[in-house]
Amino acid sequence: MARKKLASCCFILLLLTSLIALSTVLSLDSSPGNHSDELSIGGIVDLTTHIGKEERAAMQVAIEDFFSGVDLNSPTLLVKDSRGDPTRAVSSAKNLIKKNHVAAIVGLRTWPETFFVAEVGNKSKVPIISLSNEVPSWSDSNRPFLVNAARGQFAQMKAVADIISSWKWRKVNVIYEDINSAVSGIVPYLISALQDAGAEISELVPLTPTLSDRSLSESLRNLKNGQCRVQIVHASAPLAAKIFRNAKRIGMMEREFVWITTVDTMNLIDTFDTSIISSMQGVLGVKSYYSRSTKQFKNFRFRFNSKFRELYRQEPFHEPCVYSLQAYDAMRAVSLALKDGVPSSKSFRNSTNNSLMLSISGEKIVSRISKSNFKGLAGSFNFQKGILSPESLFRIINVVGRSYREIGYWTENLGFSESTGAGSKYTKSMSLLGQVFWPGGPWSAPRGWALPTSAEPLKIGVPVSNSHKEFVEVVYDHHDIVVKGFSINVFNATLKLLPYYLPHIFVPFNGTYDSLVEQVKLQNYDAVVADTAIVANRFQSGDFSQPYADSGLQMLIIVRTENINRAWLFTKPFSTSMWISIVAINIYNGFVVWLIERNDERNRDAEIRRGSLLKQIGYMLYSAFKTLFSLNGRNFSDQITANIEFLTC
Repeated sequence: MARKKLASCCFILLLLTSLIALSTVLSLDSSPGNHSDELSIGGIVDLTTHIGKEERAAMQVAIEDFFSGVDLNSPTLLVKDSRGDPTRAVSSAKNLIKKNHVAAIVGLRTWPETFFVAEVGNKSKVPIISLSNEVPSWSDSNRPFLVNAARGQFAQMKAVADIISSWKWRKVNVIYEDINSAVSGIVPYLISALQDAGAEISELVPLTPTLSDRSLSESLRNLKNGQCRVQIVHASAPLAAKIFRNAKRIGMMEREFVWITTVDTMNLIDTFDTSIISSMQGVLGVKSYYSRSTKQFKNFRFRFNSKFRELYRQEPFHEPCVYSLQAYDAMRAVSLALKDGVPSSKSFRNSTNNSLMLSISGEKIVSRISKSNFKGLAGSFNFQKGILSPESLFRIINVVGRSYREIGYWTENLGFSESTGAGSKYTKSMSLLGQVFWPGGPWSAPRGWALPTSAEPLKIGVPVSNSHKEFVEVVYDHHDIVVKGFSINVFNATLKLLPYYLPHIFVPFNGTYDSLVEQVKLQNYDAVVADTAIVANRFQSGDFSQPYADSGLQMLIIVRTENINRAWLFTKPFSTSMWISIVAINIYNGFVVWLIERNDERNRDAEIRRGSLLKQIGYMLYSAFKTLFSLNGRNFSDQITANIEFLTC
């Protein structure tokens, strides 16, 4: 019995202990830190990157700025680290929604993270504010609780295409980070913009972020062995840094090479160390534009620097980039949506206002954010048809020395300019902005192409048995073959006008012209250079260029006269009417001279001009023909005067 009583007491004691523990847990769950009475906003960022750390600091500054000095409890910012993994992002979103009852979630820099977390937001009716620049426009219709708070950067591809067009490069290589968002998002815009600029993509090279240096170097060597020297890099900052380090190591940062990068790299160039900058000398880039001279930005920069140092003491100090400005604007839009409708009167207690903000539904928050219209740090924050106004103004920078310099600006539909704002002059050619420092140090613009190391030259057929040697002549000089003639000169002059190099060799052909043209159809030759007549039956074998010489028969006849009077041979260059005109004009000139000088007493010939009519006519003729036979000598004039006096005697 005693044992039974002892067991009963132990059971009762265990039951009481469990009840006490349960009540403790319930009391903890109902505490302000875990209960839904406290307003909180979630953040999902990749804290393994510098961008994620800046976004966290900027969102915290936005909350403190917006709710300081007002009769409202400041919301709690709960930040989760996704590490760039969509699975971790989904798990973090579920945790923030179910356990912390967040009013909204801000962050999600990549489209894969946004895609899966938006599904969670739809089911829970919690707004998801994405900071991804590559969210497709069709996502809003399927995900009503998704708001893209990052400004689209598709226009930057037009800026890149205009740079290519400014220097008249016709072939480019595109190196891009091989992720789904890049393929389905921004890269097609680059391809379309290049086509509009008249440029052709020579090589399209996809690279994965986890690619080894060995594989990366091999891909770059394949580009180096080709003809095209213009490289466009669209990749994240870590991958771009790896690309340039390997490019410099294998000799692709030398003369004649051109490197152009997009905002994904250049927006974070301030975070690059000196070793990366040294491997990027001469790189041209497109960078997002935001005003750094406004009072709003200066105040934010001061508070951001303090917060960033407070959160990450070991992190090197950097200026805030455009991604932190986007995070600040997004959190400001969320704060405005929560505060809208809450009375600012001090008669309301903080707890009452807090409850009013908690009662706002997710649909209401999304609606208010989509109606936002304010001047943000990263630009105008307003939506048009559910899409945030895209970027249309970019900086054009050139990496030189230990940093970079701004060459100018590019504005959509306007072109390049040296400044922004009213009174700016725009041009379609970037070459007018100023000097560019190219890789390898030359100041002259690279041609964009070079002799390939592994390209098969075109086989150009030329006739050997040609009776018209002035057009094409094949000369065998020891072991070499020399091809010359008018047709060859025309062909070489045409190649010089091409914006790229065309490797070729001349292959002599001993046969008829019909057989020579037929070799193109048989693919033995790539082209034929000769004085080939364009006739109907040859069109079946190949295409012809525009004729550069008139066809037809011409006859040259030498005219000889039987009786040639050599004394009057000097009159042959001019016709009879021409000689009559010359005599009439000179007589008229002589009359004018006589008329002007006949009353001039200082002239030694005054006696002759005042003499008889015959003397005056003689002097007038002398003045007329003096222009034809004048030696301006004193003896010659005296002789002519004496002759006139003799004739008038």
